[in-house]
Amino acid sequence: MRVIVVGGGVVGTMHAWQAVQRGHEVVQIEREAEARGASLRNFGQIWVSGRAGGEELDTALRARELWERIGAEVPGLGFRAIGSLTPVRTAREHAVARAAVARPDAAARGYALVTAAEARALNPALRGDFEAALWCERDAAVEPRTAQLHLREALRATGRYTFLPGREVRAAAGPGAVRDDHGDVHRGDAVVLATGAWLSGLVRELAPDLPVRRVRLQMMQTAPLGEELTTSVADADSFRYYPAYASPALDELNAGQDQAPVAAAHAMQLLMVQRSDGGLTIGDTHEYEHPFAFDTLEDPYEHLTGVAESFLGRPLPKVRRRWAGVYAQCTDTTRVVHRQQVADGIWLVTGPGGRGMTCSPAIAETTANELGW
Repeated sequence: MRVIVVGGGVVGTMHAWQAVQRGHEVVQIEREAEARGASLRNFGQIWVSGRAGGEELDTALRARELWERIGAEVPGLGFRAIGSLTPVRTAREHAVARAAVARPDAAARGYALVTAAEARALNPALRGDFEAALWCERDAAVEPRTAQLHLREALRATGRYTFLPGREVRAAAGPGAVRDDHGDVHRGDAVVLATGAWLSGLVRELAPDLPVRRVRLQMMQTAPLGEELTTSVADADSFRYYPAYASPALDELNAGQDQAPVAAAHAMQLLMVQRSDGGLTIGDTHEYEHPFAFDTLEDPYEHLTGVAESFLGRPLPKVRRRWAGVYAQCTDTTRVVHRQQVADGIWLVTGPGGRGMTCSPAIAETTANELGW
């Protein structure tokens, strides 16, 4: 088969990977010189711990397996099976962690409630004060800024892959065909539109009532820490955000009204992971109301800095980068992704939200299976 993939982010690139792995020819089209959206502006975390039970967790676990397999083939992905720690300090936070390890799917996630000393044995950089931590052995990480580049190098080496940057697909041009803004028509046995948060133009024309919204977030990256952060790190505000932690204990935590006002105002959580250069990627906020601001706010960054430093027990290195990003999320947040045939031979795959980096290999695998690749 000949497969046309529109979109150079991680979801699109994983669809290209699935097609090439199954022996097909792929043309991948990207409107920028390189992908610049949420696929790069994220933590690079393969985040199993907070996923909702059922389909979402099954997808994340399958994706985790695929990431590890692909990482062995493409070392440049920087796949690391580092796990995550979520330190807890208060009785309410501790109760949410206990409820998590009592879940029937806790073993599949690799959950364990560890003491502060055990957490520091897993991650000696955590020298701050906390009482215990939720450990998730199945969490992992890759390098988001370079993952697509290395995947494309491996795809090119097969001789069955072409990357066409700087071309915006403007129109459907018949069964299994699209036309770009150079006037060129690309024909295949199947077209997959994996355009991320770009929901206008052709996407709006083909799917005007798309059940997907856009979400904006702020993040930052520091200079090298000077030591190894051996796990990803989250704070207890992540309990409020991820569906795996829903429980009566979480209801009590939310009712306690002890969340920092700035964290509540910006739907914040601390997530922190170390990059291959030693720097830390730290975030994030969530903004849902359009139109989004064009600038970034300092209060959330100051809050994240304080929380990160309280766990590390030391000042953060100098912040070198700050950025905002936007991703597409299904309005029904229980859905992993929106997959829809929008024209003859053309399918749209969008809306994974914050699951995109984690789940993209399994999302692409499911598309390939459903389309009979």
